Amino acid sequence: MLGNVSGSRDASLNPLPNFGLPVRYATAHATLLCDDSLPTLSLPDGSVLIGHLFNHDGTSFDTDTSLGSMRDPASVQQHIVSRCWGSYLLVQPGMGQKPALQLIRSASAAGNLPCVYSIADGSAFVTSDIALVERAGLYRRRIDWTFIAHRLRYPDIKTQRTGLEGVNELLPGCSLAIDGESTSVDTAWSPWTFVAPEQRFHDRHEAAAAIRAAVTASVRAWASIDTSILLELSGGLDSSIVAACLCDSEADITCYNLVTPVPGVDERHYAALMAGQLAVPLHTEHLELDGARFDFDVAASAFTPGVGMLQFAIDQIMERAANRHGTAAYYSGGGGDSVFCYLRTAAPAADAFRAARATRGFKAVGDLAQLHQCTFWKAASLTLAKLSRPPRSACHEVTSFLAASGPRPTPEPHPWFNAPANALPGDRERIFDLAGNQLFQGQAPRGGARPMRFPLLAQPVMEACLRAPSWMWITDGRNRALARDAFADCLPAEVLNRRSKATYMSYLGAIYARNRHQIGEFLLSGRLHAHGLLDGPAITAFLAMPLAPRDQTFLRMFDLCMVENWVGQQT
Repeated sequence: MLGNVSGSRDASLNPLPNFGLPVRYATAHATLLCDDSLPTLSLPDGSVLIGHLFNHDGTSFDTDTSLGSMRDPASVQQHIVSRCWGSYLLVQPGMGQKPALQLIRSASAAGNLPCVYSIADGSAFVTSDIALVERAGLYRRRIDWTFIAHRLRYPDIKTQRTGLEGVNELLPGCSLAIDGESTSVDTAWSPWTFVAPEQRFHDRHEAAAAIRAAVTASVRAWASIDTSILLELSGGLDSSIVAACLCDSEADITCYNLVTPVPGVDERHYAALMAGQLAVPLHTEHLELDGARFDFDVAASAFTPGVGMLQFAIDQIMERAANRHGTAAYYSGGGGDSVFCYLRTAAPAADAFRAARATRGFKAVGDLAQLHQCTFWKAASLTLAKLSRPPRSACHEVTSFLAASGPRPTPEPHPWFNAPANALPGDRERIFDLAGNQLFQGQAPRGGARPMRFPLLAQPVMEACLRAPSWMWITDGRNRALARDAFADCLPAEVLNRRSKATYMSYLGAIYARNRHQIGEFLLSGRLHAHGLLDGPAITAFLAMPLAPRDQTFLRMFDLCMVENWVGQQT
């Protein structure tokens, strides 16, 4: 979308740059160009919605039925944000004499329509693909080195700032108002709304029923528009729940499972059980060590570093599989740990003591002890410590292998980090974790050719799960207990009761052992080191040492390589 924000109503964008895309919407100050494959919807207030929109229950959105003659932009926005969901960008023209424009991005944590924007010299663009505006000559790619320094120090934080100078991302659930050359970003949807005491479920059976309804509606809504699906079926609980919701789908479903040549990832038995329920074969691919590279080509649409060695290897396999089978979309159970409140701390028991009766708190301590296979007194001690400590920060700083003389940026704010003063420890932990899931989309470039669906991170699923207090999720010492209860009659017993989780750690360790020399050369001859951001001697010393058992410090090398690979390909 292109806009004139100079304030002059006589200014014109014509002739438009040659994008090779049809004009789908135009006002005096903005022109929307959009591929025919992406749906647009004209709304009665004069706004336009780009992408897919569903009612809260997953049924198709109908403008006449849902909005009628509603012409107030604020009412339209409120209805869509609170009673609908999907993968969309809502564009609302300014009212009165101001050439303002407001955009709202759907709240789902991942699987959204990408949205980045830039405003300079009286003109603006909003795009789902930065390479498109580059080819049209509207933007020249420049690295934002301040962002890069921030990314190295705070790798787990999704920010509105991108790796490209002058380009920002509109984060999920946020709104952007453009008025002249000034902009303001606000929160249109917040997860904190749904953990408020008045929203909280008090009965775990009611909670499980609501979670089942939301997950089922999310999966089936997307399956109603995707004619064929490549389901990335690990065999774990989360992807198995997605599979269970596809059992009655009319879409053609292809199931893929990955196996590594070293121990840690072989879940074929569990995945085959779910594929059997879908009455389809399970396809298995081997994730070979040679498939993981740190110097691969980065997609031109990547506006920030995001794809590491493991993600690249998985991405290549899944993209080849989708091409081979001609599937229309990828489906993933990604985000399940976050949305299903898989906390590894004593926070659920601490929450129960703070927000519920003492008897509920002691029951939660017992559940916690059973979950972590420790004594009741150990669990009680951890709970007391959690209650007595100050709240955990949302920002985890990582300084290893960074130059001591390099920049020390403060953490960029994220709208989901704005916790109320009385927020419970478990609610803080799970919402901070949920915000990190917004990184997923940039880690899967295969989503550029066909949609990447994360149905467990859809807005209704997040809302239903957040309404369930954290202590319900560890009932009877089971992690993700409410999800297990919700789908108990849909999952094979072995999957339902499974406690183990696959790990790629052995695979990643083998990759590191094979590539440590090349990693050193790549980093020490790269642009990060040249810009004074890396501690060269520390990197050299670490790479020269044998890797100690259970030492995961080597993963930091992969992270540095990911950023270096992206930076090195920006011109």
